[in-house]
Amino acid sequence: MSLSRRFVLSCLGALALTACTGSETPSTPADAPAANTILIGEYGSLTGSEATFGQSTHNGLMLAIEQINAAGGLNGKQIEVKTYDDQGKTQEAGTAVTRLVTDDKVVAIIGEVASSLSLAGGRVAQQYGVPMISPSSTNPTVTQVGDMIFRVCFVDSFQGFVVAKFAREDLKAQKVAVLYDQGQAYSTGLKDDFVREFTAAGGTLAGEPQAYTGGDIDFSAQLTTIRDLQPDAIFLPGYYTDVANIALQGKKLGIKAPLLGGDGWDSSELAKIAGDSIEGAYYANHYSHEEQRPAVQNFVKSYQDKYKETPDGLAALGYDAGMLLFDAMKRSPSLGGKDLAAAIAGTKDFVGVTGTISIDAERNATKPAVIVQMRGGKPGYQSTVMPRGATPVEMAPLVPAPAPAEMAPLTPAPEMAPLVPAPG
Repeated sequence: MSLSRRFVLSCLGALALTACTGSETPSTPADAPAANTILIGEYGSLTGSEATFGQSTHNGLMLAIEQINAAGGLNGKQIEVKTYDDQGKTQEAGTAVTRLVTDDKVVAIIGEVASSLSLAGGRVAQQYGVPMISPSSTNPTVTQVGDMIFRVCFVDSFQGFVVAKFAREDLKAQKVAVLYDQGQAYSTGLKDDFVREFTAAGGTLAGEPQAYTGGDIDFSAQLTTIRDLQPDAIFLPGYYTDVANIALQGKKLGIKAPLLGGDGWDSSELAKIAGDSIEGAYYANHYSHEEQRPAVQNFVKSYQDKYKETPDGLAALGYDAGMLLFDAMKRSPSLGGKDLAAAIAGTKDFVGVTGTISIDAERNATKPAVIVQMRGGKPGYQSTVMPRGATPVEMAPLVPAPAPAEMAPLTPAPEMAPLVPAPG
């Protein structure tokens, strides 16, 4: 998401990614798909400072594909995926989607996590009439690109409402300071939504929102200003690398106000970098692995069995994006772009890991959110917040797919020429 260069990709043996470098990570052979397969595309930040976002999303999607294929596939055909690493770069995102559409001939695309990268890739997908589902881009402008672009996550206007409601009603905060990344659409948009909702609920801001640029290493000036304003809480709508460094520097400056954030915090790297500086902080997220809904617990078990770790929110959203797409494929009269987009748009009450999902007229997901608190270095479930006017929906148990067969090693694609930037 944020575009600093720190390399954090670890090669996941269970996933058998073909390489730890380069811009392509094929999950299928380079040849055209066989007649008994359906090829979809994925692009994400598998390397870069927020690489855990791309890795987790990919893992969730691969689990969904494995379960669908083990259960017989779609209409007798197996799902295959071609994955490209955009390295967290806007230009690479557009190029990756161009290749997925024009070279690989995918029928649909999963991606991206960062809103700015979903915008870059979404414009290409819209141009070529190929449906795209973002697992976790929350900026409202993403789906405004056109009628081919969807998401399975909530939007920032709802996330801003969730955090503001929690700050006012649970923390009883009267005055909140804001520190945001001025270079990211995600951070600036979520800042605006939180400020609007918090002030509408009777809260006030502690001075003007303070700004930084993703990748900065010194936040002392902004944090000193915030400390002197003595806020009841501090809202940090950024990504986990910057948030962790802000938490570390804030503690050194003696700031004791609780930290609040959004889903951009959701990474195991947050606590690894911030240590106990992030303890007790709260953030809005798409799910918690501690929720006792059957859909959640079945997913967590399957993910832990496959990857030997607890899935984060990005993994759950990657899984839901894949499963919602496959559900739409089953209902669509064809896999042509217009038919498939219409089937995705018609999704109602889809029982996902991250909640019961309905796609609204703007191609956004209507669904609940959760608040989690950092406890012992891990996010613990705090509460669930429903959309305005909504009541909890009784969830049907998720039926586990049959145990998948042993997966053969993935075949690396031939050496490919450097990507050519997409037009425009």
